[in-house]
Amino acid sequence: MKKFFFDCGTRDPLASSGLVLMRLTIGWMMLYGHGVAKIQNFEKLKATWAVPGIFPLNFMSSPVSLVATIGAEVVAAGLLIIGLATRPAAFVLGFAMCVAAFQVHAHDPFFAKGGAAKEMAVLYLIPCFVLIITGAGQWSIDAGFDTEKRRRRLR
Repeated sequence: MKKFFFDCGTRDPLASSGLVLMRLTIGWMMLYGHGVAKIQNFEKLKATWAVPGIFPLNFMSSPVSLVATIGAEVVAAGLLIIGLATRPAAFVLGFAMCVAAFQVHAHDPFFAKGGAAKEMAVLYLIPCFVLIITGAGQWSIDAGFDTEKRRRRLR
């Protein structure tokens, strides 16, 4: 279980530099551009927030769905920023982006032309896939949990 949650993936310095830049950028953009805005407008959004049509999520009420979305956009994005439990956090955020793109915006066009579209959700989904595959990299809290692997690779 520790390997699943805290495996940092690559320890290559150049790849880790790219991963930390991607984690920080995507995390901050999601946290401040989407998550904090939803927290600030919670009272207005809770009555009309979309509930996914996927079992068992379709049993949630609108406010519970909004809280789950805020959890993904704030907590998971914050974990990506610090590089803790990066793969599970990327999975949670990626799942939220799948719901946004293919449930909430199912009838919207793919590309944004001044209105609602799938494009933004998919653009956040792609880095989540990358982080699930690669891990957080050498410069993350996850890398500190993996001392056994570090010793093995130095030989």
